[in-house]
Amino acid sequence: MKILAVDTATESCSVAIADADLGTLAEVTSLRKETHSKHLLGMIRTALELSGLGISDMDGFAVARGPGSFTGLRIGISTVKGFAAASGKPLAGVSNLDALAFQFPFSPNLLCVLLDARRKEVYCACYRSERGALRKETEEQTLSPDKAIANIGEPCLFVGNGAVLYQKVVTEQKGEMAHFVPSCLNVIRASTVAHLGMERFEKNDVDDVASFVPSYLRKSEAELNFEKKMNLYPD
Repeated sequence: MKILAVDTATESCSVAIADADLGTLAEVTSLRKETHSKHLLGMIRTALELSGLGISDMDGFAVARGPGSFTGLRIGISTVKGFAAASGKPLAGVSNLDALAFQFPFSPNLLCVLLDARRKEVYCACYRSERGALRKETEEQTLSPDKAIANIGEPCLFVGNGAVLYQKVVTEQKGEMAHFVPSCLNVIRASTVAHLGMERFEKNDVDDVASFVPSYLRKSEAELNFEKKMNLYPD
């Protein structure tokens, strides 16, 4: 089985082509401040060329479903949904928190993924490795950095762009229990999204293309502003 995987949920943009037997055939990752819509299709073309395959060779598609940037998620998901709908091939969404955690499957310590959610908040979840398999210890949430790590009372590896942004907060609270990784390891890779998507395909666990939507974990700025307006001007 061959799949195309895409992640556009954070400031990084990543595309991978993977084969169930051979692993990652090609991967292209970019970290730019420009909107992902300017580069995503070009990166997909490059990844396909490097793999020697075309869209018609894909047996399915995997995409990071969030949480993450609202605009970034929509760009990646709408693109992959278009490919899946046009080809009639299956689609599998993958949690960004799960994807980043999976990049550290043999951590001896508790693993806490922190992704920047802006507004001085983080998307977060904790995981524990058991013989290379990850078990989710907490549900995915949106919290302030101090609340996200408040219940951690053991050595913990903090990963993600939120861990970088709020490293001082984490260190001040957790001291020597806090461990961090080099900055290059805090980037979500589409090859990881591909692997987790492949696991879902093997279980025949796929998403409905028409109804598939991003996992935001919180309301958008527009929704919050609308609610504020309604509260200010009740009927």
